Amino acid sequence: MRVLFVCTGNICRSPIAERLSVAAATQMEIPDFTASSAGIHAVIGHPVHRLAADVLTRRGADPTDFTARQLTPRIASDADLVLTMTTEHRAAVLEWAPRQFRKTFALGEAALLASTYSPHTVADLAALHSHLADYQPVEVADPIGLDLDTYEAVAEQIAALLLPVLTLCRYASTPSAK
Repeated sequence: MRVLFVCTGNICRSPIAERLSVAAATQMEIPDFTASSAGIHAVIGHPVHRLAADVLTRRGADPTDFTARQLTPRIASDADLVLTMTTEHRAAVLEWAPRQFRKTFALGEAALLASTYSPHTVADLAALHSHLADYQPVEVADPIGLDLDTYEAVAEQIAALLLPVLTLCRYASTPSAK
């Protein structure tokens, strides 16, 4: 499964989600899992923000060999699942890649649906889109310009939101789900 994480600058939240998900997917032994990230207003060519890199290292994830990139329609369309940090980011992704509607969620939305309804595939998750109107969205706040404690809190929130989504990815990767 190819998962794309999207935030604003692609130097804080989406790289944290990308690298934490790769580390967790490895621990969960999810086969064929890949993660990447992009920004709707990327700081193109920059590495992970220094404080985001510190947080990733403390959590056992690798912040190296990262370069921020701008979201494009092709990048969005190549993903099996697009997870954004806010509903505003989700709307931006869908402006560029409207055909990804059934595969694009704010991370908080996907986590909520996955933990509440236990879907086993992205198609199952997509079928739950209508349930989102029943819930207040969970947004991942931008830590840029703030202190290390804020980055830690953002990483903690992202890690918690990733768990039900990665459980879905594990189910989706089993032969019976395909």
